[in-house]
Amino acid sequence: MRVADDCVFCRIVGGTEPAHVVLDEDGALAFLDTRPLFPGHSLLVPRAHHETLLDLPAGELAPFFGAAQRLAAAVESACGATGTFVALNNRVSQSVPHLHVHVVPRRPKDGLRGFFWPRQRYDDEAHMAAVARRIRSTLAPPAP
Repeated sequence: MRVADDCVFCRIVGGTEPAHVVLDEDGALAFLDTRPLFPGHSLLVPRAHHETLLDLPAGELAPFFGAAQRLAAAVESACGATGTFVALNNRVSQSVPHLHVHVVPRRPKDGLRGFFWPRQRYDDEAHMAAVARRIRSTLAPPAP
């Protein structure tokens, strides 16, 4: 298993850094965020060190996101929340360079406003279509 000695999440996975673990499975570990948006805010990480979603091997996607789905249900239920916010960052705004999914309990009028940054607009329909074309043209085919 790939481990980075200077990674706090690898140390949590390895048991040398303390954490309040909420999910412990073969390929994933989840623990409470030490700086939560709300109590119950959890971080799900793959046990192996992968910096971003792009680095996670295709065979690990389904088990990892299955764990994210189960964690979201557990956080919602355990925290008496109405729903959850589930998100991850790749490089930008990624405070620890180890893939991690945030699972945050949510309630109506809890003070969070959608995403945490201002929204942008497309110049027009043609601009929107051009961006969609660029994404489609670079999209990798599904793994066999």
